[in-house]
Amino acid sequence: MNTDNELRNAFAPGGPLRASINLGNPILAHRNAATGAAGGVSVDLAHELGRRLGLAVELVVFDTAGQSVEAVAEERADIGFFAIDPARGAAIAFTAPYVLIEGCYLVRDASPLKTNDEVDRAGHTVVVGKGSAYDLFLTRELKHAAIERAPSSPAVVETFVGNGRADVAAGVRQQLEADAKRLAGPGGLRLLPGHFMVIRQAMGLPKSRGGAAAAFLAAFVEEMKAGGFVAAALARHGVQGASVAPPA
Repeated sequence: MNTDNELRNAFAPGGPLRASINLGNPILAHRNAATGAAGGVSVDLAHELGRRLGLAVELVVFDTAGQSVEAVAEERADIGFFAIDPARGAAIAFTAPYVLIEGCYLVRDASPLKTNDEVDRAGHTVVVGKGSAYDLFLTRELKHAAIERAPSSPAVVETFVGNGRADVAAGVRQQLEADAKRLAGPGGLRLLPGHFMVIRQAMGLPKSRGGAAAAFLAAFVEEMKAGGFVAAALARHGVQGASVAPPA
């Protein structure tokens, strides 16, 4: 990949490459408990892109997907890492996905629900993280069940357990599993079999940055998949339950 000043200016007109990092998805990013620094697959990709472009990288860290998306859409950040969704596509140019993640449902052990197909029924309430890929998807897809929005994806199970009224929690399988162990209490919690969606995690940048920058980013993602960078990052950060997306 060849770079020039015009391309660098398209990516980072303000100087450093500002990367929007969403800590609400534990598959992609986390905060180091000892140092407070952000790390993860998305952070590794941001630094590698900066290295390829010859740009310093500045991490702009958020707790929710919605905040992370808004930062790129409003050009307060130059690149980001999001689930591909039509609602986000007006202002953001997406690459093909680099990672695939399962979206799952969690219920109480005593729940009569046994399958994903049983969730969308009148009288059921599903808790999702506000502005997450699951929120956007289920807002379109659920025709009968109601949606309750937790402040963030990591707060979904706590909201679900705390209010006692909702029937289902929706989110990343790994987040649900970890929070279920931590918050189950005497009643117990369980995941419904399978998944209700597969989240396609991609990189994106403001559409205003032009076709050359979008094409460069798309090619970068394909190289990171094909060359093993994404797979190595998933392994290095101990990520399970996510897979490298196939070639575009």
